[in-house]
Amino acid sequence: MKQFVYEYATKVYFGEGAAKEHLALALSSYGPNVMLAYGGGSIKKNGIYEEVTSILKNAGKRVVDFSGIMSNPTYAKVQEGAQLAKKENIDFILAVGGGSVIDCCKIVAAQAKTEEDLWEMEMEKHKFPTEVIPMGAIVTASGTGAEMNGGAVITNEEKQIKTGMAASAPRFAILDPEYTRSVPRMQVISGAFDTLSHAMETYFGNSDKDNVSDDVALSIMRNTVVNMRRLLKDIDDMEARGNLMWDSAMAENGILKVGRVTDFSAHQMEHQLGAYTDCNHGQGLAVIHPAYYRHIVKDAEEKFTRFAKVVFDADSAEAGIDALAAFIRECGLPAKMEELKSKVTITPQVLRKVADTCNVIKTNPRELSRDEIYEILMECM
Repeated sequence: MKQFVYEYATKVYFGEGAAKEHLALALSSYGPNVMLAYGGGSIKKNGIYEEVTSILKNAGKRVVDFSGIMSNPTYAKVQEGAQLAKKENIDFILAVGGGSVIDCCKIVAAQAKTEEDLWEMEMEKHKFPTEVIPMGAIVTASGTGAEMNGGAVITNEEKQIKTGMAASAPRFAILDPEYTRSVPRMQVISGAFDTLSHAMETYFGNSDKDNVSDDVALSIMRNTVVNMRRLLKDIDDMEARGNLMWDSAMAENGILKVGRVTDFSAHQMEHQLGAYTDCNHGQGLAVIHPAYYRHIVKDAEEKFTRFAKVVFDADSAEAGIDALAAFIRECGLPAKMEELKSKVTITPQVLRKVADTCNVIKTNPRELSRDEIYEILMECM
């Protein structure tokens, strides 16, 4: 294993009733002004908003709403939230939602504490924020693992770039499977596939033989597949939802990544595809992964063979990729570009732009050229 420093930044409160039991105490050491951030308003329909605001007010907090955070949150929305946080002298940001809401709030928390443009700071000057408004997360849609790390994926619409930014991890995360009950079926499955993707992309990076992170990643992958299949049979299986919530957190809290190089090429391709199409993240990954893996299978055949056996009970590297593609179909996830919901018609010309602007990372099993990225995307048509 390579050298590493690991610090576990986020305190987790897991289980039914976790917000009622722990939220007030978790916020007790912070000031009175709390920004309550959420998306399109579904939490007002399912009762979560009323429950959370009641807890906050009973704890003596002043609640300032920041609503309308979209899927694939934009940099413009970040700036809106940062201005609101400054205006209202916010002491703590509480993100209630899935990965998009949480990611947006991470960057709001940093942008509100500096007059410098955060995009320019990070992307051009390669400087990172040192001061943030503290924040926490109440997860209502799992899959991204955003509640347990300091990274965020933001879309800069002006530049047509969707990419990762760095801020600060939530101080705490509340994971109550009951809070995910009203999430639409396909959103639950799509989020779970994002979890599977995170574990796969970590696993297929470079590591020593018998690396402990590989063994844990394989267990997370297998457990994710098992519990996704449970939800296909019964979408209200709360035990399966709870397992998937913890799989999501485990896939992105750093445990799988220590001491190794990771491979997040599929994520890089999907991010830029999302920048041009605004497609659902998990569904975009489902389209890309099998085609990408068929390109690199010979570069990591031993790892693919082990993946095939442990995760899908398949007997060869290629059979494992076929099993992954079949599982995507079994879940009802898109398998071709034309099946994605997109704000534009996905054409070869659009995919050429995606390939030409995709973040190419020097990763393992091997680095991709832009022409090969284009080939992979075209094979998804």
